[in-house]
Amino acid sequence: MTPRIGVDLGGTKIEAIAIDAGGAERFRRRIDAPRGDYRATIAAIASIVAAADEACGKAASVGIGIPGTISPATGLVKNANSTWLNGHPLHHDLEAELRRPVRLENDANCFALSEATDGAAAGAAVVFGVILGTGTGGGVVVNGRVVVGANAIAGEWGHNPMPWPEDDEWPGRSCYCGRTGCIETFLSGSGLQAAYSGASTLSAREIAALASQGNAHAVHAVELYMRRLAKALSSVINVLDPDVIVLGGGLSNISSLYQRVPELWGAWIFSDRVDTRIVAAKHGDASGVRGAAWLWEGSGLIA
Repeated sequence: MTPRIGVDLGGTKIEAIAIDAGGAERFRRRIDAPRGDYRATIAAIASIVAAADEACGKAASVGIGIPGTISPATGLVKNANSTWLNGHPLHHDLEAELRRPVRLENDANCFALSEATDGAAAGAAVVFGVILGTGTGGGVVVNGRVVVGANAIAGEWGHNPMPWPEDDEWPGRSCYCGRTGCIETFLSGSGLQAAYSGASTLSAREIAALASQGNAHAVHAVELYMRRLAKALSSVINVLDPDVIVLGGGLSNISSLYQRVPELWGAWIFSDRVDTRIVAAKHGDASGVRGAAWLWEGSGLIA
């Protein structure tokens, strides 16, 4: 069976893998992304795919996870926080460069598909996949297929406002999308930094490490972060009612949130009990790129 190549196009790195029919890796490589340069991005993807082809001994299928999505109306990239991609016919240009059909999907959707296929949510009927990192993304998988939606924005919870805002959460910080108070501004890495001191020079990882060591200021910031995560996920559960919520991205490594968030979210969920499970991604940092490869498993998508 033809191997599948998956590519994860990030703001700072491009990663590619090739997997066989059973999901075993046959190739993996990561390179720096050419920030701010659209044409150089196309060339970089072509280079890493060529290396994967060589490792596989043949031209393989290619699925690519991208920040943002392809507009059904125009065929151009929209909503990418890697803003140099916006407004370009990325799908068309990649197919021309790679000389084969390519499947593109939002990176959070790829992450959710990976975890629903052979990850922490394998076998679950309805999965909400969450990326908590530089940004805050989400993807929905139902019965093993990604839900794309009429506007190709299914799962984009990060650009909804923080629900049930406290006084210090309104109107909120400015977001790159042009609005204020987006969930992403609270739950991204910079959101935890802001909770710590407003403009911390410490990274989110360093703050989380301090909290695990009992630093009172950091413990308070992480507790505030988890309360906000619980509120934001509650609004998703009230609409989607998923069986499993899978967390990925750097902030998903805060181990205490898997116990604490379910302790908190019942205050906002419209139900007598909550059976939704919240779990860490099985495939970790590799999950999104694996999901991109899985885009060629059957149809893979629900329009």
